[in-house]
Amino acid sequence: MKPTLVIMAAGMASRYGSLKQIQRFGPSGETIMDYSIYDALRAGFGKVVFIIRKQFANDFREIFEPRWKDRIAMEYVFQEMNSFLEGQAVPADRTKPWGTAHAVLCASTSVNEPFAVINADDFYGRDSFEKSSHFLLHEANDKTFSLIGYDLVKTLSENGSVSRGVCQVNAQGHLVGIAERTKIYMEDKRIVYEDDGRKVEVPSDSKVSMNFWCFTPAVFNICKALFDSFVARNIHNPKAELYVVDVGATFIGRPGNVLKVIPTSSSWFGVTYKEDAPGVESSIHELVRSGQYPVSLWG
Repeated sequence: MKPTLVIMAAGMASRYGSLKQIQRFGPSGETIMDYSIYDALRAGFGKVVFIIRKQFANDFREIFEPRWKDRIAMEYVFQEMNSFLEGQAVPADRTKPWGTAHAVLCASTSVNEPFAVINADDFYGRDSFEKSSHFLLHEANDKTFSLIGYDLVKTLSENGSVSRGVCQVNAQGHLVGIAERTKIYMEDKRIVYEDDGRKVEVPSDSKVSMNFWCFTPAVFNICKALFDSFVARNIHNPKAELYVVDVGATFIGRPGNVLKVIPTSSSWFGVTYKEDAPGVESSIHELVRSGQYPVSLWG
């Protein structure tokens, strides 16, 4: 059974200021997601599931179905404010989704096979998809998950702070700890994050999660239990989010579970801020010029 690629695209793009998931960066009008789908298809994935807001459904269908529907199966699931709230009312001041772990939970209605999950607005590179596909086909089981690990220093933005899941990895390459750091940036040639007003240095060679995870459907039970507990504690906190890194941390905390951190030679780049967009476009055009991607992904 071919693995599935789940693309999280329901974020409100609050820092970016527009629906960056469908911005065109490639020489023939490709979005970043087009490159992810292209890499996934040639790595052996059999289906793409978009996690989106219902209000954006027509935009996504108009852009992606003419390009890909004859090449790979496509489905849509909606991450809405009331999804999996079990009848609880959505607080009036909640204006953003409940977080990436909630997004993954929303995919449970359409995914029944091993799958990778990625962000819509991040470029991950061919090597990362090939390694994830191999893992999902040959190694993944309900006690063994993985994530693609990138070097922290290569994932910063010159235009502001970033959020990263900073990994602790043992000698076997297994994740032993992960923490979501929400304000990471370079200062005086060192990498720091802010925590309650303190600046804490992070080693530049730290591996970080860029939300490229490899799971089996067993992860949905973990997501549901964590989300129920999260909502009970945070229903009236409009800014609280439940992250996929929280799912990973819970998973490795259970006896016998292993989460491999798979290093990749791929370059990562993304569009956290509008000012990042020209650099992303330049990087993609350089990959095309070097022959790693065709001028048009659709021939």
